[in-house]
Amino acid sequence: MSGKLQSIKITDKAQLVDWLKQQEADAENWLIGTEHEKFLFQKGSFRPVSYEGEMGIGELLSRLAEKHTMTPISEKGYIIGLKDGQGGSITLEPGGQFELSGAPLKNLHQTCSETGRHLNYMREITAELNLCMLGVGFQPLWKREDISWMPKGRYKIMREYMPKRGNLGLDMMLRSCTVQVNLDYASEADMVRKFRTSLALQPVATALFANSPFKEGKPSGVKSTRAQAWTDTDPDRCGVPACVFEDDFSYEAWVEYILDVPMYFLHRGDSYIDVSGQSFRAFMDGKLTGFEGQLPSMEDFEDHITTAFPEVRLKGYIEMRGADSGSWGSICALPALWVGLLYDEESLNAAEALVSGISAQQVEAARLSALTDGLDGQFAGQPMLVIAREMVALSEAGLARRQITDSKGSDETQYLNPLKEIVTTGKTNADIMLDHYNSDWDRDVRHLFKLYHY
Repeated sequence: MSGKLQSIKITDKAQLVDWLKQQEADAENWLIGTEHEKFLFQKGSFRPVSYEGEMGIGELLSRLAEKHTMTPISEKGYIIGLKDGQGGSITLEPGGQFELSGAPLKNLHQTCSETGRHLNYMREITAELNLCMLGVGFQPLWKREDISWMPKGRYKIMREYMPKRGNLGLDMMLRSCTVQVNLDYASEADMVRKFRTSLALQPVATALFANSPFKEGKPSGVKSTRAQAWTDTDPDRCGVPACVFEDDFSYEAWVEYILDVPMYFLHRGDSYIDVSGQSFRAFMDGKLTGFEGQLPSMEDFEDHITTAFPEVRLKGYIEMRGADSGSWGSICALPALWVGLLYDEESLNAAEALVSGISAQQVEAARLSALTDGLDGQFAGQPMLVIAREMVALSEAGLARRQITDSKGSDETQYLNPLKEIVTTGKTNADIMLDHYNSDWDRDVRHLFKLYHY
């Protein structure tokens, strides 16, 4: 636990507003942080992988640490993550999904190099253990009860609380995978523009990256089963925050939203303490049940903000949360899409104009349409595909203007190629999988594991 952050006690909301302001960065210092998750499965049987055992996730983490000189992150004697020594880390999601939380990097070439290095390391060790990786948004075959919980204290608390607030929270925890990108802002006004524009367009990203049309071996009836799970997880902390579309949206308005999110836990030493459902505002008043007279630290607030799960989240950077995980080749497309839109002034202006005047209700409707119908859905009265084509074109123009080339002289627009193909054909990965399912797969989703593993 960070002693410095733990020692700073919160006595006023203004401290939280100031913390967000302190994270501002000049444009020349903007960075890109990419996170992606994938499932593990046993080769041949396609079965899930538990933490324990000679071929389990604990062993995988140990071998990665030893072979590639990574520093283990432990909790109560269990390795639950690794620091890679280059600013990134490997963490475990509740059902054993492996997540790379990438380092903050200057450009997409570095991002994709990092992704490739990580997946090569993973492939090397998983092969030793007769395991494979799968990049999709939702586990296509396994039931909840098939999946082992990882030994992390915060997950036990969330596991017990989730069913109190929704029917699909445990699905989200155990059976979903995503890819995300974290981006910087220069000022409060810049944050507002980027947050509002990206939140409005998040349903389009959901449609473009729709990659999870199956559940328990059959079509789920939607294109993104991952996104569907988020609609019935917890209304207190998920979805489309209406405050973002209000004229007076600000750092303070966001802090107010976060303070309204019920708490999950407190992190003390090596333990997580259940305070689920309680108010962070009460904590700031010294009235948290069981901790009367105690005030929260900045670290407590940083922990708390990670328990809000809207489609876009602000926590010192802006985090895009609307996409299914995908194939090796498509992982870099997600950061590319948003960097091109939000890190180029001309493209940001055009994207902002594209969604000018849109309401939170319209975004929520588009979100439901995207997860159900993908690019065949509707966005504020327009075809989703039309908006997706415009979004990808704006991003490509923004990336081209960055003029950042790799060793071969190719710029960052190359990473949009998977999306350019999707908007050209109008077919998402979910559509392609469903076509296979109804033809050459003979309605057997196990073919997905054979064709889409990495």
